[in-house]
Amino acid sequence: MEPIHADLYRMAFVYVQNETDAVDILQQAIIQAFERIESLKEPSYFKTWMIRIVINCSKTYLSKMKKLEITDPLELVDVQSVSHTYMEEEMDLWAALQSLEEKYKTVLLLRFYQDYTVPEVAAILEMPLGTVKTNIRRGLMQLKQKLKGVYLDEWLQSVEGNDE
Repeated sequence: MEPIHADLYRMAFVYVQNETDAVDILQQAIIQAFERIESLKEPSYFKTWMIRIVINCSKTYLSKMKKLEITDPLELVDVQSVSHTYMEEEMDLWAALQSLEEKYKTVLLLRFYQDYTVPEVAAILEMPLGTVKTNIRRGLMQLKQKLKGVYLDEWLQSVEGNDE
């Protein structure tokens, strides 16, 4: 677990936006994995399997809470090391990302925040490759519509060419 612990924690955190809740979700995911380890057919897919469990635990947690608590985005950034404009852009992007439908938010988080390739995202979510690509494109289009800002246009253009 140690080599993938940070990745699993980050995935839980981006869903719940709270350190304590992310730790609780991670612990719950580890317990579920331990209880269901016999369902893992291929040990080489352990990390993918665990990420899927963390995502499902996070979604279950959010549905039980019936609300999404957004942490102050300033806590996520070292305030002294970045410009004011950059922080505003990050906060706008984060708020827009949080408002997306789950299917779009999940693929975008895996692809761009966790740096998985599109085929890896498809494997993690057990979705066809084409569906993942479609959800990434639609999610990016929704982000673009929500932000309608000049500063995001260049980023979206650079990202749209790097799907693989």
